[in-house]
Amino acid sequence: MKVTAYGAAGCVTGSCFLIESDKRVLVDCGLFQGGQAMDALNREPWPFDPADLQAVLLTHAHIDHSGRLPKLVKDGFHGPIYTTVPTAALCRILLLDSAHIQEMEAEWKTRRHLRKGHPPVSPLYTTEDAEKAIALLQPVSQDQFLNVSETMRVRFRNAGHILGSSILELWRGDLKDGLKIVFSGDIGRKDQLLVKDPQPIFEADALFIESTYGNRRHRSYEESVAELAEAVRYSYEHGEKVLVPAFAVERTQEILYVLGQLFREGSIPRLPVYLDSPLAIAATEIFRQMVHEFDEQTQEIIHQGHDPFHFPELVFSRSAQDSQALNELKGPAVIIAGNGMCTAGRILHHLKHNLWRRGCSLVIVGYQAEGSLGRRIIEGAKSVRVLGEDIMVRAKVFTIGGFSAHADQEELLQWLSHFTNPKLQVVVIHGEKEIAASFAQMVRRRLKLETTVPELGQTLFFDKAAKPTVVPEVARSRWDEVLAVVEARVAQARRGLDVWAERLDADGSEELEAAVRVFMRTLERYAGKA
Repeated sequence: MKVTAYGAAGCVTGSCFLIESDKRVLVDCGLFQGGQAMDALNREPWPFDPADLQAVLLTHAHIDHSGRLPKLVKDGFHGPIYTTVPTAALCRILLLDSAHIQEMEAEWKTRRHLRKGHPPVSPLYTTEDAEKAIALLQPVSQDQFLNVSETMRVRFRNAGHILGSSILELWRGDLKDGLKIVFSGDIGRKDQLLVKDPQPIFEADALFIESTYGNRRHRSYEESVAELAEAVRYSYEHGEKVLVPAFAVERTQEILYVLGQLFREGSIPRLPVYLDSPLAIAATEIFRQMVHEFDEQTQEIIHQGHDPFHFPELVFSRSAQDSQALNELKGPAVIIAGNGMCTAGRILHHLKHNLWRRGCSLVIVGYQAEGSLGRRIIEGAKSVRVLGEDIMVRAKVFTIGGFSAHADQEELLQWLSHFTNPKLQVVVIHGEKEIAASFAQMVRRRLKLETTVPELGQTLFFDKAAKPTVVPEVARSRWDEVLAVVEARVAQARRGLDVWAERLDADGSEELEAAVRVFMRTLERYAGKA
């Protein structure tokens, strides 16, 4: 069996793994996220023919795992997308929202390009493409066996990450004697809010395991709740706002859960809480319909007569007008808005109007990818560019890791320790390069298991009781390599020019822009001659 990492290798996002046996099957098809360089990968041609795929196996609904499904369908895929019932429900709103963002961004870029004489920009995919992808979703029950092909069987197991998230167990051949490969998906934490604990897996020949937080330990839940309460009290005392950039699925619901608990206990002062995200509001309604999926603690709260996702202070900001009105709101308040990495969405407007205010709190409760605005802020940037303006960072920044839906290093190792095969081949994915390498080293040292950290586009070949071997790329001529480098530099320079364009216009630097364009044309001619 061959497995090729076409995403989430050397980086956290863009999950996409091609499995080749008697048929071709894709595990996940997510968006690359984290700045322009990562976003450019979403527009690269597929290294396989989407029409040749037998099926897609989707671990969970987060966009870095599901967000390229509409593009896959647009480019020819027409098979089933197998996933759990909650994941299918969440994908129906997340993919439509993603398509809307793609269309709006393309429209905005087109207006800017036309003013400069450039051709229009097409969206990565449209709402119609998303609707076609949604139509291919085929919900399956967790813990049930599914025949994907004549020789391949899969079982979805609870990953404890978000509602409906799954670990994939894949067999080629007989269940007892055949080759078994496990994809961890994103592994959640033990005793995490809302969802049940991750399912331990005991047997496998190979394991693809995430390593998002493979080099650190999270703060405890109790410490994280105390820090959130501190952020609320700090801004309340200064008469300013608490900004919470949060992913619409799971993280938003967890923050609502905790705030409701703090209000009931009297641990924080009474102040309005605005959920400024139509997507998060829709996701919360789906959560309310999935009570049977919650852990015992959450179900007990419901049995006591409390709604874990609602309290008297909560206000839903559904329309754009509702959101804009918050910019004129005086006095303390909590504003929860997307997106979680501060790369798009309504949170950008709230950052623009509040990040420079002393007394404001910015509460980071989720992973911030390399290149994202959120990452620059938590790394100590004194000034950041938001919606075309340079904004000073005077708000107090709280980075609260205890609400993470990802297992930390110790929790990953504990889950991995359940495997009984001493010859288990561990493939470390879903981590930044240094973090994945660090976690792989920890697995070798602590558990004495063989590890591999694949590069993007690398293929691994697995056979029963044999070490994975890397399949080398087809040899290319030296000239082809040079051409590839030149073409990459042209693409990089063009992306850089797009970043500068807005600032150049603002400064009126027409001569500088003209000089840059001459350089670009020269570089492109060089690439063409090469």
